[in-house]
Amino acid sequence: MPLDARPLAIAIMGPTASGKTAFALDVAERLGGEIVSVDSALVYRGLDIGAAKPTADEQARVPHHLLDVRDPWQSYSAAEFAQDARRAMDDIVARGRLPVLAGGTGLYFQALLEGLAEMPAADAALRADIAAQAQAHGWPALHAELAQVDPAAAARIHATDPQRIQRALEVYRLTGRPISQWQQDARRVRLPFRVLKLILAPSDRAVLHDRIARRFDLMLQQGFLDEVHRLRALPALQAVAAPLDLPAVRAVGYRQAWEYLDGQGSAAEFRERAIAATRQLAKRQLTWLRGELDARWFDPATDRAGLDTALRLFLPIS
Repeated sequence: MPLDARPLAIAIMGPTASGKTAFALDVAERLGGEIVSVDSALVYRGLDIGAAKPTADEQARVPHHLLDVRDPWQSYSAAEFAQDARRAMDDIVARGRLPVLAGGTGLYFQALLEGLAEMPAADAALRADIAAQAQAHGWPALHAELAQVDPAAAARIHATDPQRIQRALEVYRLTGRPISQWQQDARRVRLPFRVLKLILAPSDRAVLHDRIARRFDLMLQQGFLDEVHRLRALPALQAVAAPLDLPAVRAVGYRQAWEYLDGQGSAAEFRERAIAATRQLAKRQLTWLRGELDARWFDPATDRAGLDTALRLFLPIS
């Protein structure tokens, strides 16, 4: 049997606040790696404190990729991420180093590792038309329209996910075929790397909830609301008719901060809403991660020896 000659990579997955950043830094430093962020909030410039972006010191310790690649009023698709991440991984391997994928955005991991179905190119005029309809009637109304033409897609896409609703309607209006059919029929190209998937998740959900609350309080102390004030003052964001529909502003914590600064609720209510939204995000991430049948689960607080063993069996480490 021929040896598997594919280059190696490590994927460090897990729910938010599970300790992925610290572990990825440690692994990359020990193994001569570079980190490829797999996080849909970290791609945006200006989303630093609330997105728990690696600090300048952390980025100086280990090269990071796919941070700050878009402005917060711009979109960034999973397909664009997969293309950019693949290019970064190839460059890392060419330098004789190890790609360390770290993050919690399941759609990004899926797009990179499993491939995405080929889709019709975006149509700017049609997207603008759909956005105008949403402004007039609301995204739930467009989600209802999607349910009529593509029930399978509507069942997967939440009524509060404007980016995916817009894309699904765009594909249907461009081609007359539901996006679910495009996704089912198209051939996917898997990533040509041998990837060790490690999932970091506290075994006790209460521990994760406590970590989420403590981390959010630290973000507030670090100036999270000042960060959102600065974002709101950007002329390009002020020019957006519905900023809460932007993927960057919809990022967990940012949406709740934006609404609070718009006058919705007290400071205490804002904190509770943001923590609750982060817990819901963690729940969705854990649901997705349970479908990763070839991944290994570890509690980062109690099973560091198991993590080190998994790494040692995958490739030699000191």
